[in-house]
Amino acid sequence: MKSTLLLLALAVTAHAAPPPSFFRALHIVETSGRTGPILGDGGKALGPLQIHRAYHADSRVAGGDYSRCADLDYSKRVVSAYLQRYAPQAWDAGDVVTLARIHNGGPKGASKPATVAYGDKVARLTK
Repeated sequence: MKSTLLLLALAVTAHAAPPPSFFRALHIVETSGRTGPILGDGGKALGPLQIHRAYHADSRVAGGDYSRCADLDYSKRVVSAYLQRYAPQAWDAGDVVTLARIHNGGPKGASKPATVAYGDKVARLTK
């Protein structure tokens, strides 16, 4: 019984995630909370979380066409998969600053000075 509970606790911990307010903050920062097929970055980003084609491909979300990034729930799946791929420790720790910076700047976004303000803004809105 104890070993079952321990395995269950480890499984839950291994799939920890940032708080739901993280996605709400990303949504506000990216598109002021708008939904639908919003184009940004000169037509290079799509949807409420402003996902680029390469980001979508890197997320490795199965069974989804890039055009589905216009949907908020699908976009959250893409962002979740991408961040769990490129920042698993930050994901498990709920480190919203690091996650936001990687969302904004790519796999090495947490080390780019250009993403500092973005990460701070998302963190403020997450609280």
